[in-house]
Amino acid sequence: MPDTRTGGCQCGAVRYELSGEPLPLVICHCHECQKQTSSAFGMTLPVARADLRILSGDLKEWRRLADSDREVACWFCPDCGTRLYHSSLLGPAYWHLKPGTLDDTGWLKPVAEVWAQSAQPWLHFSDRLLSFPREPDDIPAITARWESRKGRARKIGK
Repeated sequence: MPDTRTGGCQCGAVRYELSGEPLPLVICHCHECQKQTSSAFGMTLPVARADLRILSGDLKEWRRLADSDREVACWFCPDCGTRLYHSSLLGPAYWHLKPGTLDDTGWLKPVAEVWAQSAQPWLHFSDRLLSFPREPDDIPAITARWESRKGRARKIGK
């Protein structure tokens, strides 16, 4: 994978650069992610805050209460409304980047789904994902799955 990745909002007003290695890509079925994406689920890519740098544009912040009863701060482009990231349940050192905002999404491979109890009944993934009814209770298993997929991707890319 490249040392840095770039991304931005739909209108191009906000651009960012991501350095460092992201954490496992997760699909979320909570009702808020469904509303935010206007779809059946959202995706989240945890990244270290220090690794995400806004190159251009300004973001607007909006806060909401999550299904987990935690407050989530969400940052989005004030012009086109694209959400770029939100605060992380992993703690203050991380953001949850919305991976669809990356310029290159071809390398993304989810390893787990959370809030599966809220998944649309017609949705079935062909890939085998770790599944959690609500918040994940086995972070080491998610990390191990992510590491094994990264290893396979490196072997294929050689």
